Amino acid sequence: MALPSGDKIPVRVWDLATGAARSTLKGHTSYVTCVAFSPDGRLVASGSYDKTVRLCDSATGAAHSTLKGHTKYVTCVAFSPDGKLVASGSGDKTVRLWEEK
Repeated sequence: MALPSGDKIPVRVWDLATGAARSTLKGHTSYVTCVAFSPDGRLVASGSYDKTVRLCDSATGAAHSTLKGHTKYVTCVAFSPDGKLVASGSGDKTVRLWEEK
């Protein structure tokens, strides 16, 4: 099975009250494996088989940043309680901490 090319693997944020798509987060070039909301709900972090973590605005879907450094697929993402750090785990057997700047 061929993978869709860039921006064809979106993450959608849905409004639970209406069932409508609230925003679409684009940019990953392979399967998305995990997502997490920041403590304030402002950002969504997503990890992917494309070895990146993407941070996007949860309301608009606008890209905030792409975090690169893993050498294999990203399996999990989490925000610190204050929202200033993002942790990501990977098939490369590492955990990376990313600081929000």
